[in-house]
Amino acid sequence: RKGRSLELNPFAAMTFFWPELERQVRVEGRVGRLAEKLSDEYFESRPYQSRLGAWASAQSEVIPNKAGLVAKAAAVGLKHPLHVPRPPHWGGYIVIPDLIEFWQGRPSRLHDRIQYRLLDGGWIRERLSP
Repeated sequence: RKGRSLELNPFAAMTFFWPELERQVRVEGRVGRLAEKLSDEYFESRPYQSRLGAWASAQSEVIPNKAGLVAKAAAVGLKHPLHVPRPPHWGGYIVIPDLIEFWQGRPSRLHDRIQYRLLDGGWIRERLSP
């Protein structure tokens, strides 16, 4: 579902939050498909069972039961007992940032917010009000 959505609207925002440190990084930007070679490398790094699952699962589609999914994975395992190739539909996405914000929480609520914004090929550093 996410992949189909990104094909229609290739923009995303990601937030990485560390509550123990009261820190957060937010990244916004355009989304593109990861290069085939990088998708292959990442797929190869995944566990064998996970690679079988990538072939067996029509991700996010409604299925009648789990037994059918398990049977499909087993059939892929019989076909590819040693090396599971990357399915043609399987690949990654990359966010090409045009805005990055670093947030540091403060008990006073006077948080530090530093934003880097891409403008005409260069990054502009700005301090934001909390």
